Amino acid sequence: MVEDFNVAKSPKDISFYASLLFASFSVCQTMTIMYWSRLSDRIGRRPVMLIGLVGYLLSFLMFGVARSFAWALAARCLNGLLAGNVAVIKSALAEISDDTNRARMMALLPLMWNIGTVGGSAIGGIFADPVHQYPGVFGDMEIFRVFPYLLPCLIGCSITLFGLVLGVFKLQETLVREPSGKKPFEQRVTPPRATPSSSSSSLATETTQLLADGDAPKQLTVRELLTPTVVRVMATNVVVCLAVAMCDQAYPIFAASDPSDGGLGFASREIGFSLAISGVAVLYLQLIAYPKLERKYGALRCYQIGQKITIPFYLAIPFLSLLATRLEESVDGPIPDVPPSMWASLLSKECL
Repeated sequence: MVEDFNVAKSPKDISFYASLLFASFSVCQTMTIMYWSRLSDRIGRRPVMLIGLVGYLLSFLMFGVARSFAWALAARCLNGLLAGNVAVIKSALAEISDDTNRARMMALLPLMWNIGTVGGSAIGGIFADPVHQYPGVFGDMEIFRVFPYLLPCLIGCSITLFGLVLGVFKLQETLVREPSGKKPFEQRVTPPRATPSSSSSSLATETTQLLADGDAPKQLTVRELLTPTVVRVMATNVVVCLAVAMCDQAYPIFAASDPSDGGLGFASREIGFSLAISGVAVLYLQLIAYPKLERKYGALRCYQIGQKITIPFYLAIPFLSLLATRLEESVDGPIPDVPPSMWASLLSKECL
């Protein structure tokens, strides 16, 4: 897509402009996510989540009809600015769960995120430029000739629209508000029956404040929330997210680059299939394999071992370009099919 915009002076510059598209979403989301979280505390979780889905819908359409790099960048920025769902969904899950099931419910979030990320990337690679990839089906559709990347965006819009309709009619508010005009921690209680010894007691009112005004819990500031334990957990999460994001965002560029430039020489369709296969692997590992390993070794041990195993595989991924270069030289031209050894290496990387 970036290549079609004709903003890159050379094939090597494509990765720079593609990284701007990737990073613009995260930068804009970081700028607004705290505001969306605070807004959800005032108006509720449900409205903010529905606004986020509408934002996804609009930005997907904008991205699909983009014919310039500036338009595509604006669509990505709009997507990030309106993407307040990430933090709000976690709050909603915490509010509808308790200590018996909160850990399992929270574990569903990264599972769904991984499935969506890999599945969305696969849809983008498989259905991009359908006029040339599937001329027998889409060859006569002028709209996909003018907007070659509209079809995968329309598929994303249809999924988002389904979630929006489901949210409008089925999603219930999870934020519990205090009734207006009533102080927090103030309840209606029935006064005890008067006795001769207590007949003169002051029990005329039925409204008893359980806690003094000064004892009511207040909303903590960000500085008060950043305890040493929280800081350590967040720092670890930042490092892991940074590594995963770098690999996930760099892989499509690495796979699409020519082997002479250090890439794999994959076409869009091959990139889509590779991501689809890794999605199946992720689904199997998180739903079937990981629960068994977690029960046997514990979550912390699994986390530590996983991070250690990931390091050599991340380091090995760039060297797949050498294999692609040798294959290209052996066939004296573009690689006709992706070899099984390369698929196995990429699959191992996604599994970890």
